Amino acid sequence: MTIEYHRRFLKHFKQRILPRRSLDRQYKKRLQLFVDHRSDALLADHALHGDMEGKRSFSISGDVRVIYRISGDAVLFYDIGTHNQVY
Repeated sequence: MTIEYHRRFLKHFKQRILPRRSLDRQYKKRLQLFVDHRSDALLADHALHGDMEGKRSFSISGDVRVIYRISGDAVLFYDIGTHNQVY
């Protein structure tokens, strides 16, 4: 699996995640879990509907989500933030 990052993800990661060390550490843990066991229940991974049809989401913490899309063997991380920020 190859993970690619959309420029929106990178911008929002720098603004929303990096300033909060605990959230950055949690992101790193969940990213490793995503890579190793994408179907783990801790991730609460699910398909999105409506305007986000074709994308999926997984949880970093209670309210922080990563929005992504799978294309073959590549995964594109599209956005990151709280539920209200990404939906």
